[in-house]
Amino acid sequence: MISVRICSPEFDLATHWDDLVGRASPNAFMNPAALKAAHDTGFARIYMLLAWDDSVEPARLAGLWALQARKPFAVWPTVLEALPYNYAFLSSPVLDPAYADQVMPAFLAAIAADPALPNVVALRSFNAESAACGALRKALSAHRHHQLVLTEQARPIVTKEFGVKRSGSTRKKLRQDWKRLAALGTVEVINDRAPAAVEQAFEIFLALELGSWKGARGTALLCDPRDAAFVRRLFKDLALRGDASVALLRVDGRAVAAQVLMYCGTTAYTWKIGFDAEFARYSPGTLLVDRITEELFAGPDIDAIDSCSVEASFMAQLWAGRRPMVDLLIDAGPKKSFGFALEARRLLGYQLLRSLRDQLRAWHWIPRPRKVALASSS
Repeated sequence: MISVRICSPEFDLATHWDDLVGRASPNAFMNPAALKAAHDTGFARIYMLLAWDDSVEPARLAGLWALQARKPFAVWPTVLEALPYNYAFLSSPVLDPAYADQVMPAFLAAIAADPALPNVVALRSFNAESAACGALRKALSAHRHHQLVLTEQARPIVTKEFGVKRSGSTRKKLRQDWKRLAALGTVEVINDRAPAAVEQAFEIFLALELGSWKGARGTALLCDPRDAAFVRRLFKDLALRGDASVALLRVDGRAVAAQVLMYCGTTAYTWKIGFDAEFARYSPGTLLVDRITEELFAGPDIDAIDSCSVEASFMAQLWAGRRPMVDLLIDAGPKKSFGFALEARRLLGYQLLRSLRDQLRAWHWIPRPRKVALASSS
């Protein structure tokens, strides 16, 4: 009795969303408030898939999956991207696990049946250990949908029960850095979740990021007016729901690092971080993440933290927990389409170029033997 409705993020789903999150594996980036912010600002063209259990009255939301329609190039076929907007870092649908094996094939069937939607779906940063992933693999196999595994990697995570590194060289350095920073003045961590405080702290983060190497390279959020407008609306709306905050590390009242956080159910997400380059020698970002991890786990509301980062990030030095992630390309239609073959070649080519770039960067930093000039005998 599962029905799927495809719509734009225009409806108030807050009550249904809150009920679903209490039963489902979380994904803060699928929050309807975030999707509506992207839709209203024109930041992304989003299709929201809603799966309903019609056997109960009123109908119960069993799953939500938001997909972004995009064209990699002007002359390229449109594809669906399961990261619903730029700056989202998890593409898994939010599913009640009791319905997963019904909802995932229903989602694929709904995509294939809608003439307005392309059948090619790119799933980047998909939680490989989620019930949704297991149900997706079953559905792809059962209906012989074409799929391509692009990458498999691990993402640093931490839970109350496992993952915080309590000893070792990293822990020793953290103690030393905190002590050196404290010698400069009064050090404190502030994570005020009141909406007005979040907005103010978010502006501090934006300014710190702009003053960093990202600002110098033109990749800071404030370097693009469209990006800035979206993220300001995003965190304003999330803060009004209590689903976002910005933790600040301050020295004598001056913010030297800012960690932006999102929340979904009992999981926190370390979305983006900024720090004052003047204090870089004290590792302020690492200190802040370490302290905010301790603070969040001290309360009753958060049981896990998702780094939103690759395994090579500094989060991996703090946390021992890892979550398997996968990047997939799938075709929701009954047979492999020209669009699937084209997008597969594009993504594989992009992957190859990135690999070559990384190899060149590594080669560039290999120390070369120094040439020693011989002194003249004259």
